[in-house]
Amino acid sequence: MDRWVPGGNDDWACLHAHVPLDDLLKPRTEHVRVKQSLGEWAPITIHFDGSVVPRDRTAPFKGSMFAAYPGGLIFSKIDARNGAIGLIPDSMPKVVVTSEYPIHSPDLQQVDARYMAMLLRTPNFLKLIRTGASGTSGRKRITPEHFRSIAIPLPELKDQRRLVAAYRTALDKAAQLDAQARQIERDAQREFEAALGLTPPPNLPKRFCQIVRFRDIERWSHEGILQTAIVGDAPLESNFEIVLLGDIATVSYGLQKCPGNRPGKHARPYLRVANVQRGRLDLRAIKTINVPDADMLKYRLETGDLLLCEGNSPDLVGRGAIWSSEIPDCVHQNHVLRVRLDPSRATPEFVLAYINCPTGQAYFRSKAKRTTNLASINSTEVENLPVPLPDDTAKQTEIMRALEKGRNRVAAARKQAAALRAAAWSEFIAAVFVG
Repeated sequence: MDRWVPGGNDDWACLHAHVPLDDLLKPRTEHVRVKQSLGEWAPITIHFDGSVVPRDRTAPFKGSMFAAYPGGLIFSKIDARNGAIGLIPDSMPKVVVTSEYPIHSPDLQQVDARYMAMLLRTPNFLKLIRTGASGTSGRKRITPEHFRSIAIPLPELKDQRRLVAAYRTALDKAAQLDAQARQIERDAQREFEAALGLTPPPNLPKRFCQIVRFRDIERWSHEGILQTAIVGDAPLESNFEIVLLGDIATVSYGLQKCPGNRPGKHARPYLRVANVQRGRLDLRAIKTINVPDADMLKYRLETGDLLLCEGNSPDLVGRGAIWSSEIPDCVHQNHVLRVRLDPSRATPEFVLAYINCPTGQAYFRSKAKRTTNLASINSTEVENLPVPLPDDTAKQTEIMRALEKGRNRVAAARKQAAALRAAAWSEFIAAVFVG
């Protein structure tokens, strides 16, 4: 095919003729009028990967509201430049949006909607769309007129479908690898618990079920209370001695941010909840807090410290990682609990593995205090965590070795899946654009 370069812009050098979006998209402006509740109309948000997902909202929006239906192309005026452009899925038959989310119907005689949605999130398109953003910094918007003025490369319809099919095939293979990784992970966790002589928590009912005593309201956890109702409060049984975490470790809070410890003469790096992921640390963004030299002995993190999230959202309760002195003189925020183990009794790798296994997670879910959308656990409950503990750290290391083999297989499968997705995306772009 001939190369075509509109206006000499190398960013748009490609293998196909260009067609303005204005020729391919028809704006939709069907008004939605409701009173007290959105009812059957589903509000949505658009992620930067183009996925359109429902929002947890029932109250009508202020101002005008508009209807969108499956197959409609929709974008966020503010975040389109970041990739928030997608198609309404078939699973959402009646969508409602504000004027911040322009809606268009693709001309399916000329363009495959899935091809268009993919193309509109390529770096080539996003670079162009950013040039037309207007408004104050941080709140710049893309107007529908500018959006539709951009011409896109348009292969024949059969070629568009072929490109989409090839991409979807790669994604399906990647999804299979991800499913394999999840199964390997579950098997490895079961083997870990079996080595400790634990009986895994039962599979809970998939349907919604509310079983709660009034005195348990502040510790509301749907899974935790169901589990207690089904299994009861039977003590943990294991092949090994059961000890409380507080008997083999000290649990302590970190520093609470306040005006008095803003970074100053004694600025120190500190870890926030965002830095503590499950099983790993994310140290890309580290903030500082003022800690005088005299207080560093109390707050400084040491190699082997376990860091556990106090909570905030239910999935954060008990999420933890191991500190390996990646940053000198680092401390931690009060929402991150520090667990400092007695190295003669337990290894941090073993204890963290137990915390992350189904039995350990069941404990955290059952003990976490919960409000509307927040959940947390205090240091006393962490100290009371029952831990099945081989009395020889060499035995703990041996049990961990088997778990690590499973984790390595999981990491390999997920790495392969990610590589498949990246390659498929690169191949799509290469099939449309030159260079």
